[in-house]
Amino acid sequence: MPSSPVVLNKSDLACFPGTYALAQSRWLEGLAANIELVKQHLKFPVRGVQGPQFEALMTRVAWLGNEDAGKMLVLIAGTHGVEGHAGSAVQIDLWGLIEQRKVNLPEDVAILMIHPLNPFGYAWSRRCDEQGIDLNRNFIDFSQPLPHSDGYSLLQPLLKRAQTTAQRQKLFQQFAQDHGQRAFERALSGGQYVDPQGPFYGGNEPAHGRQVIANIIERFQLGQRLLAVIDVHTGLGLYGHGELICDHPLNSRGTAQAQAWYGASVTMPARGDSSSVPKLGLLDYAWHALMEQRGCFVTLEFGSYGTDSLFDVLLQEHHDWASGGPLSIDHPASAAMREHFCPGDAYWRELVLVKARQVIHQALAGLAAL
Repeated sequence: MPSSPVVLNKSDLACFPGTYALAQSRWLEGLAANIELVKQHLKFPVRGVQGPQFEALMTRVAWLGNEDAGKMLVLIAGTHGVEGHAGSAVQIDLWGLIEQRKVNLPEDVAILMIHPLNPFGYAWSRRCDEQGIDLNRNFIDFSQPLPHSDGYSLLQPLLKRAQTTAQRQKLFQQFAQDHGQRAFERALSGGQYVDPQGPFYGGNEPAHGRQVIANIIERFQLGQRLLAVIDVHTGLGLYGHGELICDHPLNSRGTAQAQAWYGASVTMPARGDSSSVPKLGLLDYAWHALMEQRGCFVTLEFGSYGTDSLFDVLLQEHHDWASGGPLSIDHPASAAMREHFCPGDAYWRELVLVKARQVIHQALAGLAAL
């Protein structure tokens, strides 16, 4: 079983990159340092857009370890763009641990790193992609009528009326009083498919990140392997707490596997004990179909300043983009997004690395034991 490298040094915090461009550079340095383990390195460019420094935008995928491995840890960063600052740090840290031989792969276990799944959002400090799509609401069947959210239909006119934090808070408090707090959170964040400039928009076609996922699932025949998938997110939940969220159906094999590998700390939106509410179009659902017998998908969510702050920062950023076009990365709304989704506090960042190391260790140990 792999050893558990959870002890931190002050220098470890240097793995948090300040920009998308620096994250890509640091990630490539890690890849080069472990090149003997890297069996494949793929690039998936985003066409027609650039980053704020005119850099090319792309998702990179690296396969580490035995190409014939029947078991695989899949580590995803940047599904929600700006949340990639923490997701990148987790992957850059893992590159270093592998180089230092503090993480060793068993012969029958490989690692697949995906970085970042939403390059545009990461580069521009947005949660959505270049089409305004929330990638984590995009995994629906677009051959069928688009889902309808009664809750968002009630909220949408309020969002357009409220232009300040005070106005939003007043309207949201009234909505929560009328319908309940969880119903409010689900109405706002559960996913909507009618308002391209609004928050949590699921789109009307497969986004770049969804196409990447479909490509690698087919290319690497992931449906034939035992999978442990960890998708790193930030911004929801208690400050610094790393919550393991499982959206597998209750009493399913995936739920049982998550509990076996990660223990009683696993929370479930369907059970009502998670900081997250049930949502439409999650990335999870693309992987659940591959895990009918064994394996599981979990979201590793690091909380920061609370749900009210998340909604306020996100809605202000959407308002400013809608009214002013592309925002510079030093615009107040962009800076607020980065601070909410990756606080500069060293204590918070230490907690991210410690918890991520623990969870990666649990996943590798669980895979190795089967």
